Parts: sequence; structure tokens; C-alpha cells
Amino acid sequence: MTLIAPATTVVETTYGPVRGTTDGPVDVWKGISYAAAPTGKRRFAAPVAPRPWTEVFDADRFGPVGPQSAMPGMSLGEDVRQDEDCLSLNVWSPGTPGDRKPVMVWIHGGAYFRGASSQPVYDGRALAENGDVVVVTINYRLGAFGFVDFSSLSTDRHRFDTNVAMQDMIAALRWVQVNIAAFGGDPDCVTVFGESAGGGAVTTLMTMPSARGLFHRAIAESSPATSVYNQERAAHVARTFLEILGGADDPVERLLTASTDELLAASDELFSRIPSDTPGTLAFGPVVDGDLLPDYPVNSYWNGTALRVPLLIGTNKDEASLFKLMKSPLMPLDPDVIRGMFAEIAAEHPDVEFPDQARIESAYSGLATKSDAMGLTRDFGFRLPTLWIVEAHSRYAPTWLYRFDYATPMLKALKIGATHATELPYVFGNIAHGPKEVTYLLGGLSTGRKVSERMQRRWLAFAKSAVPTGAPGEPAWNAYDRDGRATLLIDKHDTVVPDLDGPLRAAWGEQVIAFA
Repeated sequence: MTLIAPATTVVETTYGPVRGTTDGPVDVWKGISYAAAPTGKRRFAAPVAPRPWTEVFDADRFGPVGPQSAMPGMSLGEDVRQDEDCLSLNVWSPGTPGDRKPVMVWIHGGAYFRGASSQPVYDGRALAENGDVVVVTINYRLGAFGFVDFSSLSTDRHRFDTNVAMQDMIAALRWVQVNIAAFGGDPDCVTVFGESAGGGAVTTLMTMPSARGLFHRAIAESSPATSVYNQERAAHVARTFLEILGGADDPVERLLTASTDELLAASDELFSRIPSDTPGTLAFGPVVDGDLLPDYPVNSYWNGTALRVPLLIGTNKDEASLFKLMKSPLMPLDPDVIRGMFAEIAAEHPDVEFPDQARIESAYSGLATKSDAMGLTRDFGFRLPTLWIVEAHSRYAPTWLYRFDYATPMLKALKIGATHATELPYVFGNIAHGPKEVTYLLGGLSTGRKVSERMQRRWLAFAKSAVPTGAPGEPAWNAYDRDGRATLLIDKHDTVVPDLDGPLRAAWGEQVIAFA
């Protein structure tokens, strides 16, 4: 009689052994450190390797998330605490060591300011089980802790690094390259995917030389790809942050010794002040430093220096309605503010031929209503950067464009439709992920499950083969090119539309602009 050894969830990583748990057919490891705590003198510094351990680490709960203020309606997960020591990741695997399953590494969104890998909607079990893939979700530094560039304040005594949160992501991807085989994953078949700020991180990572070889395909959902800024603006943001923080006779000492709560409070105020002072810009985001990030990402796509990996990218039909509902400062909706934003951009870029403003306004009924303004800011913030990328990247690598249009009856009744982030439950297969979920109160759950099945099928096929094929009978989704400009329209029934965004391009023109 042959005895079968019981399955074990203890895995040896390069830094030490970790013990996971089992969730049905999927093994799960949570809270694995991929970098040392970015605290003390390492605050605002590039990540370094964690200190190795010898005792088995029980990876049975999510690690701390980056410090952030609470946001109504957004759960970071049950019993999750906040701490600057937040550089950890989680793994869901349906495989065993020796398998070589495709790997999908998720970067969460949240305006580079909020969010966490522990959010219930990002639970990787369904995606891992349904797709037979290894799913990894990561935490990274947020807000002022990761996305304010203090390098202009460096002295002989102390150096502040640039793009530390982007370097966190690269450190996590390097961890995946070295360790994921022990969890049943294939380090030669890694897809990085993310939404909103996470989508922006994806489109930025594709233009960072240090990310070369760390992933092999990319999915960017609702990427604010042009929300990347130059060092002059970064220095201004750093000075503004110090002004808000106060007590900075010695800026280096103040930044290194301020409490987490002090930095978080100043981060909150900066989050609101910057887009109020300069509409259309974010307080936090990647910075063109000439080294880690050599150029504005859209420029890199256009000149062919972005990583030439297959890309699946798209936006949601009603992106801006969520920001209107939340009264968020991130997207300007007042027509006069929008006109002022254009005037400021044109003044800052006198060498760029800015699209004719009258022609743009006419495409949105002259900005006569808040609805017109919402459409314009949606396109300016999300759809146009996406179109610029596909027009450019498709010349160098296979590229697929989609638009997510599906909205449940409840979301239509609330007049938010297929707004920002509503595709996420369908991608992860977690479409009813909480007892207070209101999305399906007026029905639509059965249709939603079918939408999720189709999206997962496309996303998973792309992760496995670099081609987002559907099931037999589903419309063929061809790669984007300047002849057909195919776009997958995701709704109750999927369709493929040629040149869906033709009117948008006609209004704005095809001039690529890197907004600083």
C-alpha cells in the first residue's frame, strides 16, 4: 500500500520559510515581506532586501497596509492594520512546486494615495482557481510616503531617493522572478496588471529600464498614464508638503523624525490642495527623474523605447461619474475650471501645438452642462492617454483595446453607470463580495456572472498566451492597428467595434502631449 504524503503549504523563499493556508483547491500565503521596513533612516529611500529569517513564518494573514485615511465605502480588509512597514505580498496558487503555471501580479489602485492588496475585491482565489494561474497581489508605499519626490532636499548628510514606490513594485517583481517557481508559478510567464493608479503604474513600469525582463505582458485598466510629472513640479510639491507639515527649519530632520500621523495628516491636505491649485493634476504620482524613469511614459511609447511586451489596455464608459458622486477634487467638473486648466497647460507648453479648444468644446456641447464637463474630464484623464498609448505601442508590440460598458440596473438607477473601478469584481470573479453590496439590489447578478466569465476568459487567455481569445462563438478581438482600430466593447453581450473612438480623435487630434 502506497502512502500519500499530506500536502504542505510550507515554501522556502530566498529570505526564509513561509507557511500558508489552504482555501479549497488553492493554497494561499499572505503578508510575505519582499523588502525591509522603509522606516527610520530608510523612510523615503529605495527598498532593500528584508533581513533573512530561519523560523517558519506563518503567512496566514495580510500584512500591514500603507498609512492612509479612511474612505467611505472602501474596506481595506478585515482586521488589517496600517503601518509604514507595509512592503509585503500575497500568493494564491492552485499548483505545486515543479508546476510552471502563468503568473499574474496585481497592482492596486487608489490615486497613489489609498488602497491595499487586502481589499476583498482583490481576493485572488477565484481567479487562481478558474484560470489555473498563480495570482500575486502587492502592497507598496502610498501618498507622501511613496509618491512625493524629496530628492531636491537631499544633502551631503542624507539622500532622498526618487520614485521609491515605483521601486517597491520593481522589488516585488524581482521577488516574483526569484521565488515564484517554489509556489508553482512560471517566472518566464508573468503578467503585471492593475487598475487606476495601479494601471498607471503598469503603463509607467513598461517605460522603466529597470523593469526589463521582470514581466512578459501587461494589462492596464483605466490608466491615468499622463499623470506623471517632471522634477521641477516634484520639487514644488515637496516644498508645499513641508509647508503643510510645518516645523521644517531642518527639512531632512523633520521628514525623518515626524510621526506617521503627522505625515499622513499633511499627505491628506496635499492630496486636496494640489488638484485645487492646479486642476487636472494629482498630488502624488511617478516623476520623470531621467534615470529610473527617463521620459514621460506616453513619449516613450511613441518613440518605441517602452518595453515591447504585449499590452491589453482600456477604460470604462462612465469613468468620471464616481468622482462626481464622491465630490472628489481629482477631476475638475466646472466648465470655467476646465478652461483655466487648458490655458495653464498651453502656457506651460508653448512649444506644443495644443488641440483647438473651440473644436474640443464643440464635441462636448460647448461644456454647457456638468454632464458635458464630466465627459471631457473622463476623456482627458483616462480615454485619451489610453488612445495615445495604443496608437503608439501597437506599432511595436501586439496591443488590444477595450471599453467596459456594463452597468447593473442599480448602477444605472444611481446614474453612475459603468463608472471607475466597476470592472474590478468581474476581473477577479468576486462580483458579490460583501453583505452590504448594493450593486445587484435591482437584479443583474446572473448577467454579471456571465460578464465575469467572459472577462476572466479573455484576461486569462492573454496571461497564458499573450492573445485574449474568447470562447467559440464569441466575437474575434483582433489586435489594434491603425487600419481597423478594433475595440472590444464589454457589455451584456460583447461586440468588437472598428474605430470606436474615431469622433474622439477627430475632436482632439492625434497630437501626443506629455502633460507635466
